[in-house]
Amino acid sequence: MPQLSHAVYFTLKHRTPEAAAKLVASCQKHLTGHPGTVFFSAGTCAAEYDREVNDRDYDVALTIVFESHAAHDVYQTAPRHEQFIAENATDWAKVRVFDANLA
Repeated sequence: MPQLSHAVYFTLKHRTPEAAAKLVASCQKHLTGHPGTVFFSAGTCAAEYDREVNDRDYDVALTIVFESHAAHDVYQTAPRHEQFIAENATDWAKVRVFDANLA
């Protein structure tokens, strides 16, 4: 079974460096260390990359690679993940999720 890359791009209602830093800190608090996590990262849009092909309509990027689809599915209903959503959803203008099977 392939690993699953779970990439989430958050556009904030208040697009400030402080709001982005707060969301990154919340990602690190609530979304790290879940069972089956192979890789975790959370960070801000790299403003210095402004080529025509760069999608810059986000403030915070989250990437978690799970060892399996089953691990991802457990994560989706985990209390810490649900707490993250409850604490932060009102700050989001848009959320885009890209789930990909890794070769």
